[in-house]
Amino acid sequence: MNVIIINLTSAKDRLQFQQKQLRKLDLDFELLEATSIEDISNDTYKNHYFDWQRPLRKVEVACYYSHRSAWQKIIDNNEPALILEDDALLSKYSSEILKSLEEFSGADFVQLEVRNRKKLISKKHINITPIHRLYRLYLDRTGAAGYVLWPLGAKKLIDHENKYGISLADAHITACYNLIGYQVEPAIIIQLDQCENYQIEPPINITSHILNQPKPIYKNKLFFKFKRLSSQLRMATRQLRFLLQTNRRKIILIKRDFNVS
Repeated sequence: MNVIIINLTSAKDRLQFQQKQLRKLDLDFELLEATSIEDISNDTYKNHYFDWQRPLRKVEVACYYSHRSAWQKIIDNNEPALILEDDALLSKYSSEILKSLEEFSGADFVQLEVRNRKKLISKKHINITPIHRLYRLYLDRTGAAGYVLWPLGAKKLIDHENKYGISLADAHITACYNLIGYQVEPAIIIQLDQCENYQIEPPINITSHILNQPKPIYKNKLFFKFKRLSSQLRMATRQLRFLLQTNRRKIILIKRDFNVS
């Protein structure tokens, strides 16, 4: 399966980490230069100011456009791919899982990541390896560090943008309810900022590109409160719709699977 790594040119330490990690997993990858804040014009930023539940930082708009470039690449190649942010830590089983997913049909999207939050998943599952299972994913909250996307799923995400505008990359994915999504358990990817939550020693120390940027000034707070309320109502409706066939719980992660030595 194709692997696309999103990486800022200036983040050489992250790229070196990914090169070492994927070499160890015997995975080839294609490098996608991330969109930087310098690539986002003031006009583009203003066009997206009212898109989400709060004003986005310019760096968040750039991050979204980076993922969008990966989605377009999947559409152009007409093949599924693993999309990785450059601070994603992979399980030793990643190659095996990707090989299994090559033969999997009927999915638009498979979430490989966990961020210590509950998800709404099916009660039934599909075995894809002796120890890994696939659950239908009906409601996620956060996470875009590592996921497999098929061309139809990429088209759905871009169609969702055309209808609703943009948001944080992970929020955009989780809000696209017509995406046929699945979750791998045990999870095989975490973002480096989650290592502490799972008692895993991070292989490198990083700082967030996003949190270092100042928050934008709010204009029309009432409008954003309405958008947030609308989003919460949509989530509540979805939970009620699938109440009988789902569980809301955290996804298992096995610490020993992340051998970063």
